[in-house]
Amino acid sequence: MTKADFSLDTLGMFCPIPVILTSKKMKEMVSGQIIEVLSDDPGIKKDMPVWCKNTGNTLLSLNEADGVITIYLRKKP
Repeated sequence: MTKADFSLDTLGMFCPIPVILTSKKMKEMVSGQIIEVLSDDPGIKKDMPVWCKNTGNTLLSLNEADGVITIYLRKKP
């Protein structure tokens, strides 16, 4: 289990809001820190990996259980 430094609850929000809020929070973090993002928007399963690729941040995991998508990201060095 990945241990997150921060958790961001975006349940009930639809893309692009979860990605925008994640980006904003990542700017406050230091390199190497991990954020957990919770979402129930299926679009995030496609949008977050693309955002990571475009920004250089690392997608550590993306899991879905009971309608909740949990994503762990590491801020780029």
